[in-house]
Amino acid sequence: MTTPSRHVHGLTRADINGQPAWALVGEGAFATLASDRITASELEALPLDAQEHEALVERVMDALQWYGAYLRTTPGGAGWLYVQHVPVRRLVAHVVRKLMALSAWEPFRNAPGPLKIAPHEGLVGLRESSSREYRAYTVTWSGIAYLLGATALYNPFRTAQLSNLQPVRVDTRVPSPVPSALPRTGVVALSWSSRHAATLLPVLEDLARSGRTSLLVDLATDPAQRCDTPAVEGIRLVTPPPGLFALSGAVERLQLRDDEHVVQVEEHVVRLSRLVRLLAVLLETSGGCTQPSWRSVVRLETWLRGVLQASRPRTLLVSNDTSPVGALAVHLADLNGVNTVHVQHGAWTAESVAWPALHSRDIVVMGDRDAPLAKAWARRPQAEVHVLGQPRFDILAGLGREAQRQYLEKLLVPGSGRSPDRIMVWACQPFGPVRLKAHADLLLDGLWKAEGEWGLVIAPHPAQSPEVFASLMQRDGRPLVALADPQVGARGCLAGADVVASAYSTCGIEAALLGVPVLEIGTANEHTLGLAAHGLARRCTTAGDVADALSAPLMPLKAAGPASTDAVCRWGGDSAALVARLIVSRASGTQLEHLRNEGVSAR
Repeated sequence: MTTPSRHVHGLTRADINGQPAWALVGEGAFATLASDRITASELEALPLDAQEHEALVERVMDALQWYGAYLRTTPGGAGWLYVQHVPVRRLVAHVVRKLMALSAWEPFRNAPGPLKIAPHEGLVGLRESSSREYRAYTVTWSGIAYLLGATALYNPFRTAQLSNLQPVRVDTRVPSPVPSALPRTGVVALSWSSRHAATLLPVLEDLARSGRTSLLVDLATDPAQRCDTPAVEGIRLVTPPPGLFALSGAVERLQLRDDEHVVQVEEHVVRLSRLVRLLAVLLETSGGCTQPSWRSVVRLETWLRGVLQASRPRTLLVSNDTSPVGALAVHLADLNGVNTVHVQHGAWTAESVAWPALHSRDIVVMGDRDAPLAKAWARRPQAEVHVLGQPRFDILAGLGREAQRQYLEKLLVPGSGRSPDRIMVWACQPFGPVRLKAHADLLLDGLWKAEGEWGLVIAPHPAQSPEVFASLMQRDGRPLVALADPQVGARGCLAGADVVASAYSTCGIEAALLGVPVLEIGTANEHTLGLAAHGLARRCTTAGDVADALSAPLMPLKAAGPASTDAVCRWGGDSAALVARLIVSRASGTQLEHLRNEGVSAR
């Protein structure tokens, strides 16, 4: 019989032989304690220095690189830490945050001591997330105690929640022919999200119009993120073998025994062997295309190698070369002498990226402000950065504003029988439920206080589960609230809005290009797209800020000038054509002067 996992409610002082020590306790025991104590939620909410946190994460990642980056490699020589760097780094960030929280709590800081583990609690678990597919892993407090040296005789590596997860969806599409049967082509493009497909397809279509063929490899495991069959002749859709991303199992050589190697995180000493063992849980677990298991990575490498060797392309085209699938694909392209082109599919800020690394040879960015970031993140000395805009924005000028307005009004009218005077579209991101609720409260309270009759249409992110918004729809009728169809999303209705609100959606950039007023929302310490710094948005940190912005006589604002918009996105309706010309020029070995005249920043 399996002992149920124990839920840690808090931390309390529990000295041993007069020496400071600390214990993890459940809710029942916690309520009866008189010693220094703090709940886990209170501990995790303590304010921390973001720069110090990032520096400590970097220190731990450097230690992991030195200690065991090549403990396990694919047959093609890609190390586990290179391929899985993003999910690993995100989990390490949670470890560091919890260690910093311990140091920030005054009673522990004044009397640091060993942390006694909670028996039976799993060591690696999941946080809440609104994402449809991406799993937000974390290390539990018992996992922290384990990393610091506690004995874990009765602790499973996975929490019950993680152990009981349903297997990742198995792809039921008709598989493509075996790689050896694929035709020769000039370009192989990789997509595993709807944003990738929308970014890359315009480029492939432009190439097809000039007679150049391509393969579009669709690796999406979430049905909502899959590519439709291209309507343009010359683009062939290719899918991997069914179940490729449904493989789980132990990873040999990552099941390490304790040794003397450690990394210092403030006053805490973390055992690297134990950290690798906890990180191995991610590699053992099937998590779809965004977090593939190690067995899936190895099988994917074999299949992709076959695709490249059969099709013999000159170019690999991607919209992400940092997460596991993209990093592996660029590694394979390099081994096969294939040039790599990365097209930025979403907004960047220095604080927002999981791992500041770009592996491709040619890096296409949206706007002038992205070029310095891309140059700093480029990992190969010969990389070049090109400011060419965003291919999926080329169609913005042709959007039907009237049709989108009618769609928004139809969403809001059915339950009320009336249409609001003005409509806000909230372009969401797949944040955790707590952060989403805070943003919803800020907007709804601001709309309630604003002058005039307002309606709010919530537009979920393509990777977001719409069910998370159910509680937000239960209002008293003011303001009117409706949920857009996830297949429509923010970019399918923002042109019909009076104002667009967002914390970090690229749709904020699209709205600014169209001249739709934008509100950047979130607390003062939250990261946003930074559009306000370019005069393209108004920063709103409180409901009062929202109400003031919506009630201002200057609303709606006039469209910003080209100088402002070019900073965040070069927009001329020809980005897809420029990227296609880059691909052709690089493949033929010709100079890129024609692109440099359009706006190229070369490293």
